Amino acid sequence: MLAQDEGLTAPLRTISQPDGTSPVAQLPRPGTVKARLTPKRPRRQVENDEYGAFVRRILRAYSRRVGDGDVEALVLLVGLAQEIDAAMAEAVKGLRAHGYSWAEIGARLGISRQAAQQRWSAS
Repeated sequence: MLAQDEGLTAPLRTISQPDGTSPVAQLPRPGTVKARLTPKRPRRQVENDEYGAFVRRILRAYSRRVGDGDVEALVLLVGLAQEIDAAMAEAVKGLRAHGYSWAEIGARLGISRQAAQQRWSAS
């Protein structure tokens, strides 16, 4: 209030700019990407063999940990075995959905068609 009474404030002025030169018009719109800043990088696909080898190394390391005296981790190792069984059931379910027969699944696992069906048909 004091500044207005003393006349120290300047009135606001409107600055007009020609169309297309306003700072708002120069901002990128949402969803736009500068192509030269975002190169198309090929996605690295992890091969099943590499991934399977990685999982085997982790499981072996964990079993060595239990074998070295970490008896509390034995319960966790049993939990991992249950999760692996659940993952196998899900994988078999997916293979069946993609048209694989019980005979093909059993052959890959070295068991009979009937054994594969008995083990995973409920899942």
